[in-house]
Amino acid sequence: MKNAPLRKDGIEKVRGTARYVADVAYPGMLHAATLRTRLPGGTIVSITFDDHVPWSEYVVVTARDIPGINVVKMIETDQPVLVETEYRHAGEPVVLVAHPDPQALADALAAIHIEERPCAMPPVFTIEEALRPDTRRVVADNIYRDYLMERGSVIDAESDVCHVFEGEYRTGAQEHLYIEPQGMIARMEDGVLTVEGSLQCPYYVHAALVCVTGLPEGHVRVLQCATGGAFGGKEEYPSHIACHAALLTLKAGGRPVALIYGRGEDMAVTPKRHPSRSRVRLGASRDGRLRFIDIDFVIDGGAYLTLSPVVLSRGLIHAAGPYRCDNIRVRGRAVATSHPPFGAFRGFGAPQSIFAMEVALDGLARVLGMAPDVLRARNILVPGDISPAGQKIEGPLDMHRVVGQALEACHYHAKVEAYQRWNVQSRVSRKGIGLATFYHGAGFTGNGELALRSRAGLRVSAAGLVEILTSTTEMGQGMQTTLSCIVAEALRIPYEGINVARPDTRDVPDSGPTVASRTCMVVGAILAQAAGKLTARLHADAALPSTYSYDEFRDACARLHAAGGVTSIMADYRHPAGNEWDESTFQGSPYASFAWACYVAEVEIDVMTGEARVLDFTAVQEVGRVVHPAVAAGQIEGGVVQGIGYALFEEVRFGADGQMANNRVTNYIIPTSADVPPIRVLFQESRHGAGPGGAAGIGELPMDGPAPAIINAINAALGTEICHVPAMPEHILAAMDRRRP
Repeated sequence: MKNAPLRKDGIEKVRGTARYVADVAYPGMLHAATLRTRLPGGTIVSITFDDHVPWSEYVVVTARDIPGINVVKMIETDQPVLVETEYRHAGEPVVLVAHPDPQALADALAAIHIEERPCAMPPVFTIEEALRPDTRRVVADNIYRDYLMERGSVIDAESDVCHVFEGEYRTGAQEHLYIEPQGMIARMEDGVLTVEGSLQCPYYVHAALVCVTGLPEGHVRVLQCATGGAFGGKEEYPSHIACHAALLTLKAGGRPVALIYGRGEDMAVTPKRHPSRSRVRLGASRDGRLRFIDIDFVIDGGAYLTLSPVVLSRGLIHAAGPYRCDNIRVRGRAVATSHPPFGAFRGFGAPQSIFAMEVALDGLARVLGMAPDVLRARNILVPGDISPAGQKIEGPLDMHRVVGQALEACHYHAKVEAYQRWNVQSRVSRKGIGLATFYHGAGFTGNGELALRSRAGLRVSAAGLVEILTSTTEMGQGMQTTLSCIVAEALRIPYEGINVARPDTRDVPDSGPTVASRTCMVVGAILAQAAGKLTARLHADAALPSTYSYDEFRDACARLHAAGGVTSIMADYRHPAGNEWDESTFQGSPYASFAWACYVAEVEIDVMTGEARVLDFTAVQEVGRVVHPAVAAGQIEGGVVQGIGYALFEEVRFGADGQMANNRVTNYIIPTSADVPPIRVLFQESRHGAGPGGAAGIGELPMDGPAPAIINAINAALGTEICHVPAMPEHILAAMDRRRP
């Protein structure tokens, strides 16, 4: 794209010089592996070691070797770093083994025997089983969290409603399938435990290491290697691997230890997107005005809490969609099962609940005899309206304009008619077009950003080179590029004059985790603030003119250094005024900014095989401001492809032990280039966001819309009522047998 600077991380990745964790090696480095539980919950009776293995050549760690606290530090400390006695799911780590020769690890693991006693009651693998009173209690009542968001009175609204639609919707688990599996290397360096690896959140890992090792904070250091994708999957789980590698290093006297998962292990034991079940009831007047929205939203949290509360809360807040309605009740529950824990995944919670609402809206449109786009236009939020969570919608954004552009760009109304004609004439296939309208809040929910107290800064050299200091990580999403653009603009210097420091807890401040579409909006705003402070300092102490060239900027930096002036400038997060949130009632302003979108999918289904193919895709979004067009478009395109996989291809199969059974890229199917349609990406910029120049976050947004748009298109083409994803060919064929007369 024109006027889009080259990516900061692009050249080294294209040339193959970027150093991922598997590229890092140290003299005398040991390689490690993990022995895990086999049953879906139970008790460790004993651990025995065969005598024929020369165990003195190995480093072996069990729970008794942990010097600190045997918990993974997270929202709650319910998950052990290593199982000591009781455990909740298959695949929990029990024994860690390290050896200089990675080939020797398999023999060692085979010579260690864990005797396990199963739980008295059968495992719990479904939401329905978890909610039954007569099943195994993974935790009390098998409920981690139970939230309620309510406005008006659904009960009162039911008495005068003309039309009611009800449906039940399900979404399956989804594997992140990042390019690079998880991995960490630990070592002692000058008396400091140093851990580096593939991760999203350095300070999360740092806190976990301090907890498990008992070391002072200053004696623990975490660095990020080049990271080959994450999508949320490297938010919480790297803490586990880092703790394991660190425990082995400590027992090995400080020798470097690499613990890098193979693809099969990675897919089997790391968190997936939470499966969900939503029961939706919508009431509307004859002219399509929503009178009530009543939703029961439940997610499967797996065997430990991990990040289920934040996934649940976001799903709850987004469940009723960007629609005007005076009477809303959304109940959200996260339940405990015997699966490995589910965790953060792009959109975390919103793709699940938005899918249910958007497919239900098409169902309501059928009941009303109304076109889906007309029903949405009649209810979409506009400036001055109050959102389901009680937040006043501020201008100047115009969601009607977003929808209008999407429909015009894909010739929606002409396609509806053309596909109806096709379906009458064709014997081999059916075609359909479907849409979804939605929004996604950027940043941590409610008071989360205040609690994080994020900080970032700039370091300027005597030559005028400015280095960004932040723990925000690059994982392929373009963070380095976007933040460099923001700082260059704020300082009024060339993009080439900005570098980004490697995330290193010894060198950069805690800017909060790289999650929740907060990088541009939150961290970008902090850095713009730091840039303003740096410019003011250069004006005051180094004679920088009010209007200056890059040469004058560099000269001023040299004078500042010569005078012994401050070369690092820090800034802290500032919460937008008036953004108040009541976490007990789920009312107030949950997010400083929303990004808004309308997505349209066109599909063709082979009526003999049930195979669905996406023919064309239109994605229009209002994101406040686009900082870097190529990076922004890449975020949307990648999210749409991931959403196509969620809708049609990516079915996680669970075995009898509750673990992922199809944990290979040969039997877990994702879209290839042959499955990806033309994707039309269009932006609107009202500069309504809380970020620099009015930017809002966009990273999660494109995950929300593809699945409901695709399923709505399939249902429109076939006359079916498919209510779940993924919709595999066999599911589509079965739905055709059940379709409406």
